[in-house]
Amino acid sequence: MGLLVGTTTVRVGGGDGLVVNQPDGSPVAMIPADQIWQVSAGGHGLTLISPAGWVSPPLDAMAIAPADLAAPIRINGKRYRGMAELLWDRSGITVVNRVGMEEYLPGVVSAEMGRRSPVEQAALQAQAVVSRTYALRNLGRWRARGFDLSPSVADQVYGGLDGETPEGRAAVVETRGRVLTFNGALIEAFFYSTCGGRTANGVEVFKRATQPYLRSVADQAEDGAIYCSISPRYRWHEEWDAKALRATLERNLEPVTGIRREDVGQVTDVRIIRRSASGRVDQLGIVLGGPEIRVNGPAIRRVLRPASGELLRSNAFTLVATGAGRRVTHLAVDGMGSGHGVGFCQWGAVGRARAGQGFEQILRAYFPGTRLERRY
Repeated sequence: MGLLVGTTTVRVGGGDGLVVNQPDGSPVAMIPADQIWQVSAGGHGLTLISPAGWVSPPLDAMAIAPADLAAPIRINGKRYRGMAELLWDRSGITVVNRVGMEEYLPGVVSAEMGRRSPVEQAALQAQAVVSRTYALRNLGRWRARGFDLSPSVADQVYGGLDGETPEGRAAVVETRGRVLTFNGALIEAFFYSTCGGRTANGVEVFKRATQPYLRSVADQAEDGAIYCSISPRYRWHEEWDAKALRATLERNLEPVTGIRREDVGQVTDVRIIRRSASGRVDQLGIVLGGPEIRVNGPAIRRVLRPASGELLRSNAFTLVATGAGRRVTHLAVDGMGSGHGVGFCQWGAVGRARAGQGFEQILRAYFPGTRLERRY
């Protein structure tokens, strides 16, 4: 797990003592219990610095493990299970948390799903299976950087020991070793916050996501109730006046379309050209006084960023462009859901758990045709 990449200093310590070695096992130092030491990156490698001023010789890498292997290690004040490897290159320090799969997953399930009540435990169990499947399928994804997975939304959010909840830990134990497969292989276990009532077909977002289990499905009960309607992101609204809209396009069009910032003039139209099979906006048209610029698929969320700078919540939206055809003075967007919409809907899983569905039924709903298997 690559906790940090390219940082210049790292604080390390633990409630128990830590053993610091070179990768070949040669000893470097012992960090006493409850002391915080610093690792710094210099022009010739990593140096370990004690509070009393002792400095190690420069090293390309160091391994830091608790003297009691069951005890946590602290990295910049946060506790993690397992051990840490610190790697040096010209960009700085890469901090890798080496931890077993079943010790890693509680920090993921808890961070991804938050605190949940006992009646929602099936949603946590489903997330545990999805996260285990994702992690096993993607081992080595960042091998060139020295680790397997990122602790952010680039892979799965990972909060370490301090982020764990009792119910998250229980969900991992209750599903130990269980994964989702299709034709005997681990599936592409995509997940996100809120589908808004219908999941997306895989190819709407990911070109190679053609697997039959990544097809669009309705997220609703027999009575028509939408399972993820309990999400705070189920419905949302964004709007821009003329000045804010132009500033948004100046910032975001060039990386997506190549339209330079200085070429973004008066906005004369913003319109939805095409929707996907799941009802999401698949092509957006923007007119800046010249030929219409067309933005496709996931790039739409990068172009129409709100003032926060985050991605637009989802591609499931309607819009009203006041003044279209002359000068757009106001753009209003009303949307549904949050995230790319492919696969497992986290808030839908919570709604399904509240309705009494078990984690197996929840997983079948979002990944139809897959099998639940025990790998170890």
